[in-house]
Amino acid sequence: GYLFLAVLLAICVLGGFYYTSKHTGGKLSILNAGSLVVPLERVTQSFQSKYPGVEVVREAHGSRECVKLILGGQKHPDIFGSADWSLIADELIPEGKADWVIIFARNEMVLAYTKHSRYADEINPENWFEIIARPDVKTGHADPDADPCGYRSYFVLQLAAEYYGRPEIVGLWNSSNMVVRHKSVDLIALLETGELDYAFEYRSVAVQHGLKYVDLPPEIDLGSLEYADFYAHAQITLKDGKVIKGEPINYGITILNDAENMRYALEWLKILLGEEGQQILEELGQPPVVPALTPNIDKIPDELKPYVAEIKINP
Repeated sequence: GYLFLAVLLAICVLGGFYYTSKHTGGKLSILNAGSLVVPLERVTQSFQSKYPGVEVVREAHGSRECVKLILGGQKHPDIFGSADWSLIADELIPEGKADWVIIFARNEMVLAYTKHSRYADEINPENWFEIIARPDVKTGHADPDADPCGYRSYFVLQLAAEYYGRPEIVGLWNSSNMVVRHKSVDLIALLETGELDYAFEYRSVAVQHGLKYVDLPPEIDLGSLEYADFYAHAQITLKDGKVIKGEPINYGITILNDAENMRYALEWLKILLGEEGQQILEELGQPPVVPALTPNIDKIPDELKPYVAEIKINP
């Protein structure tokens, strides 16, 4: 009897050792948009419950800043999650840094504030642009050269000028009461301390941080596919000369070609793109795209194909 127990014990110990060694070691590195910090933290927690031995390192910047870091060779993430899918399609794929992009979530622009913001009890979807034009009101937006939320904030003003028939709205962009920060999530602390009254943010970020927000009309919030043609009336020229046109907000994700940990990157992405990831996004105020979409399904790794459908995208 003892011998049998001893053998059984040895099998359990060795089995346990084999199990952990299979799931230890390795590091997964993720570079992502500031607005993805909270949902991707939740996805990572779920991943680590399945692969407890894998160290996951995450870093957030504005999505354009992330692209500059990847193209400049300063950052070598396994996974890159962007608030604007076209940064992957137009900048990383042509440079050979990635082969594919998956559109996995949407968002919409809102004007975020707190109960302490000046005129918080007055502001609404009809008068918000008059409130932020008042001389005692400070409003913030992200830097368009670093963060897509920045150029999308400008698009909201451009589209609002047309939608409300009030051309002076665009002029608010250059107002001395406009405060600019590197990435949109940097504005939250300024709202909470009262240094800012209002900030252009994604709805998901406002929801995640318990902020109040003005729900902008779908014609100007960049959240609705049916207004894509109207959104295209907006455009901005960035400091590097790149011209960006208004389009519905679509988040994209990819695994970089030089990823060191392809296996774990795929496992992590399966969680994000599966039901669990969809539920996390929903809970955190960000609509998932189901099924996720890609312009070229042939390039998608086989393990991810079940989660994705092909979409024809007009250039």
